[in-house]
Amino acid sequence: MTSTVVITGANRGVGLALARHYHAAGWAVIGVCRSGGEEAAELRDVAETLIEGIDVTRAEDVDRLREALAGRRLDLLINNAGLLQDEVLGEIDFDSIRTQMEINAYAPLRVTEALLDNLGEGARVANITSRMGSIADNDSGGRYGYRASKAALNAFGKSLAVDLKPRGIAVAQLHPGYVQTRMVNFGGMISAEEAATGIAERIEALTLENSGGFWHSNGEALPW
Repeated sequence: MTSTVVITGANRGVGLALARHYHAAGWAVIGVCRSGGEEAAELRDVAETLIEGIDVTRAEDVDRLREALAGRRLDLLINNAGLLQDEVLGEIDFDSIRTQMEINAYAPLRVTEALLDNLGEGARVANITSRMGSIADNDSGGRYGYRASKAALNAFGKSLAVDLKPRGIAVAQLHPGYVQTRMVNFGGMISAEEAATGIAERIEALTLENSGGFWHSNGEALPW
């Protein structure tokens, strides 16, 4: 039986690379994105189903996503949609921090909760986070909104792992690495394809025994 994966933020960057990876591996890919049209052209080539116009911060859009997937078994949910902005101490834009919290932390929790009925025993949830959400690893400061939102996502993911274990669902927090994407003006150290391969390997190794962990895509366990 064909396995099915849902990927949010799937129209570019790591999300698109993950869609390509799972399509090549024979999975049915359900790509979810906010922007359709030309922005989703490449995704259409690999997605069995494209659900566009979904703003994962809006309850009504997530409800529409849930309705579109009603009754469909999902083997893997990848919460990938994210936003990186910067703030300067002394001139902090709290609206920017609030937006990053909505997209990076609240939205993955909202989407996971909305799709609980689709996730049966043996399913997995992968939250694409960042090592910048590690408090122990923060030795450079700044990035207040991004760091805080990813730290919150890590906390949500850990709680999800505990709460979903009795259902047989495993959860991971995965840092893709410093990836050459639009988010960092393509200044990263590895390609989106390399990141996707590493993320997929971590997901494949995810079990109920190691559920709740926080890993780099290269397999390194990251500090909280």
